[in-house]
Amino acid sequence: MPILEVCVDDVAGLDAAIEGGADRIELCSALALGGLSPSSGLMAEAGRRAIPVIALIRPRSGGFVYSAAEERVMLQDIARAADLGLAGVAIGALRPEDGALDLALLRRLAGAAGALQLTLHRAFDLVPDPALALEQAVDLGFRRVLSSGGAPTAPASSARLASLVAQSRGRLQMLAGSGITPANAPALLDASGVQELHASCRGPAADAEPMSDRLLAFGFASPACRPTSAAAVRALKAYLLQWQEQGRQQAPGPV
Repeated sequence: MPILEVCVDDVAGLDAAIEGGADRIELCSALALGGLSPSSGLMAEAGRRAIPVIALIRPRSGGFVYSAAEERVMLQDIARAADLGLAGVAIGALRPEDGALDLALLRRLAGAAGALQLTLHRAFDLVPDPALALEQAVDLGFRRVLSSGGAPTAPASSARLASLVAQSRGRLQMLAGSGITPANAPALLDASGVQELHASCRGPAADAEPMSDRLLAFGFASPACRPTSAAAVRALKAYLLQWQEQGRQQAPGPV
């Protein structure tokens, strides 16, 4: 059955993803900004759960060119993820001159990760030569690459994802992410050949906790906040199970 990774940015989302049947968690903060590094406290809480947890290591919003000080922050966050028993980290960095993978920095980050699983996060979607970047990811020891195929959403770039899956030849997993729903997941699996999906599984805005005008006025809450939904996770898992039962699924890789 395809592996479902759910990205969450708080404890409630963590519990909802597990309740809904997620196979793996990507743990972060600030999903509204594409995800930033989670706090040590949230990593500690996630480490107590009986599910593989990958910590996103991204010290700020914006691009993926990092300073020496930001590298030190990422190294400390990686060390904390390892100390707290998480399964892995999601990292990525680009060179300022051409937008290609920053191999020197990624080697240092990967070295600090030690035995942790390595995911190359969606900085990959900005590189000028995805085929070259995939080979570099293999050489660096990444277990998977999270990608939308270079498009805003994965369903919009299933052909590119299929090309990357074919190129990978099982040396790593392509983890398709962005814009994945129960309605489009089966077609994406068929068209791309990916065996792992990454989704936020947010519930409808109506399910969000009501925020008072005072909280909104002070900037302590966002009107666009949508919580991770156990029902949304469960629905996506049900579609994946149905797809598997139609006999289209190959054996998945490790979680």
